[in-house]
Amino acid sequence: MNRRKKIKQLLEAHAKKANAKLAPKKKSTYISKADRLKLAEEANQDSIVTPEPTESDLTAATKDAPQP
Repeated sequence: MNRRKKIKQLLEAHAKKANAKLAPKKKSTYISKADRLKLAEEANQDSIVTPEPTESDLTAATKDAPQP
């Protein structure tokens, strides 16, 4: 009985570990505060550097262009 119980416990433990590896991760990876600040600053620079033209900008550009 003792030997069976030990073997059963070992097999259950191995199965539990295997299932844990296959399960999706609950937590995302940690991002340090400095890295978060860098990412936020890069996002701010991207939004400032590349403003998208509005509809009024596009219509004004076509009116100013000489027509052939």
